[in-house]
Formats: sequence, C-alpha cells, structure tokens
Amino acid sequence: MDAFTVQEGLCAALSRDDVDTAQIIPKQFLKTVEREGLGKGLFFDLRFDAEGALNEEFVLNHAAFKGANMLIAGENFGCGSSREHAPIAIKAAGIACVIAKSFARIFYRSAFNMGLPIFESKDLYERVTEGDRIEVDGDEGWIRIVGVDLKPFRVQPIPPFMQALVEAGGLMKKIEKERQKIL
Repeated sequence: MDAFTVQEGLCAALSRDDVDTAQIIPKQFLKTVEREGLGKGLFFDLRFDAEGALNEEFVLNHAAFKGANMLIAGENFGCGSSREHAPIAIKAAGIACVIAKSFARIFYRSAFNMGLPIFESKDLYERVTEGDRIEVDGDEGWIRIVGVDLKPFRVQPIPPFMQALVEAGGLMKKIEKERQKIL
C-alpha cells in the first residue's frame, strides 16, 4: 500500500448520521478472520432489502456512484461496537478514505489501525453534490471539490505515525515489517 498523500476520486455521500459498525458490516460477515470478501458485506442491510433485492434508494447502488472511492458521511460515523471488520470492509470495497462530520472515537482508531485514512470536515458534507469528484491531501490537510471554485476545506493532516500505519496497510502489517527489520 502507498502513503495517502494526494488522492482524487468520485465521492458518494451517505445522507445520514450515526452510521454504526453493525450497519457498515452486519454480524453475519463477522465469522471470518480473513480480509478477503468483506467488501461484499459493506452496508449489506442498507444495500439490500429483507428478500435480498437491491435497494435502489441506497447511494452506493446508484449507477452514478459505480466506482466511487471516497465516502462522505454525517455525524458520529462508526459508532456502536468496536469492529475492526468495519474499516476492513470499507477498504475491501474500494473506498480510499472516509470523510465525515465526525467519527466515533473507537472507529477513528480502528480505521487507522486497519490502514484506512479518515478525515473530519463539517463543511464538506454540506457542499458536496451528487457526482462530485474530490481531491484529498492527507499531508497538507485539505480537501477540494474538483472543478468547483471554492477554497479547499481544511482538515487535520494525517500525523506521520498514522501515515506510517496507512502506508504499511495497518498496525499489524507495520509491526510485522518492523519485526522483519530486526530479524
């Protein structure tokens, strides 16, 4: 994995607050310690109805967001239980980063431990519109909507020690790399 410096991509906005980890990755997908395949469970109960039919109203099911790699969310994203599967599923589904108004603290740390960069921006959520592309600079700490004449939105840059986690692919992979250097 590469360091998260400047990334550009199509963003999809979840129009809700308090998205909990059970919504991000439901319990039936927690029966594995493997990372492969978790992407198919991302937002499963929101993407499909009880009969398994596609929920056409859910943003990630819209054709316009096929290939979206930036997720925009409201307040308190990742609340609920501590599921490391949640950030893993987000990454496995091809999402490069999540930008939310705010994050649950446990999710914030789990995201970086799993190598998923996240950013808080109260203003971006209100300004991004369907089909926007955004550019995120994790080193300098800004996000801009591509092709829109607005000042970039300021965000906290990713601190170097957390950037190292992202670059390594997560905490355990970073520890393993450090261990290999010693041996």
